[in-house]
Amino acid sequence: MLVWIVFAAVLFLVLLFRISYLFQDVRHILVKLYTSRFVLKYIQTNYFIQDRFSDLVQLQPHKPFLLFRDETFTYRDADELSNKAARAFLQGGLKQGDTAALFLGNEPMFVWLWLGLMKIGCSAAFLNYNIRSRGLLNHWLIIINHLEVLPSLLEEQVKVFILADQCRSADVQSFKDKMSQASSDPISKDFKSHLTLRSPAVYIYTSGTTGLPKAAVVPHSKLWALSKFPSVAGLKSTDVMYDSLPLYHSAGFIGITSTIDRGSTVALRNKFSASQFWDDCRKYNVTVIQYIGEIMRYICSTPKKHNDRSHNVRLAIGNGLRADVWREFINRFGNITVREFYGASEGNFSLINYSNKIGAIGRDTFLHKRFFPYALIKFDVDAGKPLRDSAGFCIEADKGEPGLLVCKITATTPFAGYARDLQQTEKKKLHNVLKKGDLYFNSGDLMTVDDDNFIYFQDRVGDTFRWKGENVATTEVADALTLLDCIKEANVYGVEVPGQEGRAGMAAVTLREGQSFDSAVAFKHVEKFLPAYARPRFVRIQSSLDVTGTLKYMKTKLVKEGFDPNQVTDPLYFLDDRAKDYVPLTLDIFSSVTSGKIKI
Repeated sequence: MLVWIVFAAVLFLVLLFRISYLFQDVRHILVKLYTSRFVLKYIQTNYFIQDRFSDLVQLQPHKPFLLFRDETFTYRDADELSNKAARAFLQGGLKQGDTAALFLGNEPMFVWLWLGLMKIGCSAAFLNYNIRSRGLLNHWLIIINHLEVLPSLLEEQVKVFILADQCRSADVQSFKDKMSQASSDPISKDFKSHLTLRSPAVYIYTSGTTGLPKAAVVPHSKLWALSKFPSVAGLKSTDVMYDSLPLYHSAGFIGITSTIDRGSTVALRNKFSASQFWDDCRKYNVTVIQYIGEIMRYICSTPKKHNDRSHNVRLAIGNGLRADVWREFINRFGNITVREFYGASEGNFSLINYSNKIGAIGRDTFLHKRFFPYALIKFDVDAGKPLRDSAGFCIEADKGEPGLLVCKITATTPFAGYARDLQQTEKKKLHNVLKKGDLYFNSGDLMTVDDDNFIYFQDRVGDTFRWKGENVATTEVADALTLLDCIKEANVYGVEVPGQEGRAGMAAVTLREGQSFDSAVAFKHVEKFLPAYARPRFVRIQSSLDVTGTLKYMKTKLVKEGFDPNQVTDPLYFLDDRAKDYVPLTLDIFSSVTSGKIKI
């Protein structure tokens, strides 16, 4: 009898566990459909983000809109300053339908310029101010705050305004000077009469972790969808959101537009600082924070303080949070709700972890697939393309098996592509995926689904490599390496070895302060936690790891340099199975490996 009672109790708990997820699944899809209805309504009525902003200026003119350093800008302040910017653009020769590029960092002026462009029916291209490539500067007009790029811009005969009170060059005009002389009176809505919500709103460049950045076209309808996302995650009108992410990137920029959507307040920082993060949160009474990439790990790496939990932050929204850092963050800084999500600037699909399952990015449910069709399909890493059956259709991945995320392109989930790059746009489209004539967006991301239907990010397709007939997920290897006491950061990639098929694993790592690389312990660790094919054959010790503007690790240069001591001045180590150690990679060892004398 006791056995049956225990069995019944366990069965009841399992059912309760499943039902609780079902309630969450249904609630989430209803919220997502509800917000989608709003976007559809805005498309039908031609209601832009700027229109929402204008309505808020009337409804709450004195409410703080943007906090920056020791300044507070109300909704009315922002409206008047952006009106001045709009008139300065018109005086500078900008016309309806033109595109102006913004080449400046996080500051209130970025927001006034963008709003000003919106008001006169123009679009904006957000340039990463860390990039100096001429290929990015093919715009008619550029607003800059970085003088070192000025000569190359003038050579290309690009019209330039500089954000300074005065400029010594006769070829460059001061935008601030034009703004100061312009009227702050309202701008006529006639300037937007030619626009629809299908028109381009902004151009946002991809991160460029594995290649050159591409300009993703973000129509006004997509901008609305992105702006609604934080409200799905739990952003309220009473919140103060802390935005320390680059505004030229979609994640940082959505901090501004979602504030407008909710009618809330945003605290803007010029650049992320781990040491100042919580002081800023206390200073501005922040309730919602944004994160991306490695930001949370940087925050957890700061020295512990007695007031770590003295704050009002209740919600964290972002992506790229490792499971171990997630646990450490909430254990140290309090029970903050984390809403890890998945999405891309150019993508037509998003996921969000609404169940607080540490490490997951969302759930795989029938309801979600019904209203927002997607699939995880088998992918051939060697061939660099999806596997197809005898009929020519893609094969869906099994549970627990990494699969390429593809998302159906429809009228309600469009893919706008990349500006002036039809070839790259077409490369992101997959035809005849599950049936003849269908069309899907290729996310380029590998994911897995567990037995409880939680979805986990595995790797970028370009990052995953094949060794000894097996696929190696770089994120899993990096996570294992950072469990070592001596290793602070790890960037894992595959390198070519002459005479060998595939790519051998290599890790560029940084060491924790005061620590040295314990090679013998590292060997035992990877032997215990990683299968033989996934263990890095080479380790490169660096003082710092190169990252993009959004704190994603860069690999292209590392892959090119490989493990050649003639090219790499950093300390290099080789995994020696016989010695059961990572030994210094000498020129003799390098020669033996590349000649095939040492088998790996």
